Amino acid sequence: MGRFQKVQASLRRAYRAGRDSVRAARVAREVSSPGDRFQPVLPEAEPPPPPPPPPPTHPSTASRDDADVPYSLRISAAWSWRLLVLAIAIYGVVRVIGILRFVVIPLAIALLLTAFLSPAVGWLLRARLHRTLATVVVMICGVAAVAGTLTLVVNEFVAGAPQLGADAAKGIKQIQNWLQTGPLHMSDAQINRYVDEAQSWITDNSSRVTSGALATAATVAEVLTAALLVMFSTFFFLRDGRKIWRFIVRLFPVGARWRIDDAGQASWSALGSYVRATVLVAFIDALGIGIALMICRIPFAFALAALVFLGAFIPIVGATLSGAVAVLVALVAQGPIVALIVLGAVIGVQQLEGHVLQPLIMGRAVAIHPLAVIVGIASGVVIAGIVGALIAVPLIAVLNTAIRRLNKRRPPSIPPGVEVVSTRE
Repeated sequence: MGRFQKVQASLRRAYRAGRDSVRAARVAREVSSPGDRFQPVLPEAEPPPPPPPPPPTHPSTASRDDADVPYSLRISAAWSWRLLVLAIAIYGVVRVIGILRFVVIPLAIALLLTAFLSPAVGWLLRARLHRTLATVVVMICGVAAVAGTLTLVVNEFVAGAPQLGADAAKGIKQIQNWLQTGPLHMSDAQINRYVDEAQSWITDNSSRVTSGALATAATVAEVLTAALLVMFSTFFFLRDGRKIWRFIVRLFPVGARWRIDDAGQASWSALGSYVRATVLVAFIDALGIGIALMICRIPFAFALAALVFLGAFIPIVGATLSGAVAVLVALVAQGPIVALIVLGAVIGVQQLEGHVLQPLIMGRAVAIHPLAVIVGIASGVVIAGIVGALIAVPLIAVLNTAIRRLNKRRPPSIPPGVEVVSTRE
């Protein structure tokens, strides 16, 4: 054996001796441990495998428990409770409006009048008049126009009421003759019996008529109070509208003030456009139907034209009802032939309004779907009667514009702490 082999064998023996000593020390340490004294020494085991990963969850869930619920059921439940909360909020708003209707309705009418009269105030302001003086002048002119129109209507009604009563009596006589000679062949005794029954019904329900008169008196008082509130509100809206709007904008957080102001300005522009366009369309309707009534020599032509003008503020429904009243008066006063002519004139004017005037004057800024108009008018009638039908469509137009503007526009970057309030009129 060479010297190299001897050195290699010595190293191997030293390595084995060291390994045996290490193993002996490990065994002695494990045997001397009190917790493991009676446990056998086992060879080192491999580490346990990692636990399996959790089951995957859907991106729309916050926990694995929600993942066990079908996706369609989760979406339906989410929509359901949100719609329920929204319905409760809308119901609460409607209830509050119903309780405060004697305040809310005059304020809404005052806003409509303000949207219509604000351009006149702007013209006077550009003529270097003081804001208060310009507002007073516009208010006086508006009240004078309304009072003059009502005076003309009342005078015409007083002058033509006797003739209309005679025409109505003549029409009733013709109806009686038709009942006797027509296909029904009713006798005088049968007609008299029906007339007596009608008279007895009126006598038996006289208390209801009296209570209705008292209710009418109360309604008159409420109308006068509402009219005063409308006048005062319109005056202050015209004079201090900008200050009131700035105060409302300051109630919102600083980051949202720009968007609120922008949506409010757009809604106010839409409301002004709607009111002015509606007044123009109503005037054209009243002028056309009034000319037709004058040509046919129908009594109360001016009063009926004024009724058409007021009815045009209620889209779709108002024009139809006012036109029906004009046709009935023509039927009583001049007979069926003239009534048919008036009916043709009313239908022609309404077709001109629906297919030419409304799209041309209103424009796309305040365009509302007819279904939304019908639903809004019906809801307004249920909540507040005729006045509710009057303000329902402008309210829908304002909300439509505000929501579209809030969803479409994005505010610019505004440094924190900077207050943004509109200074426009």
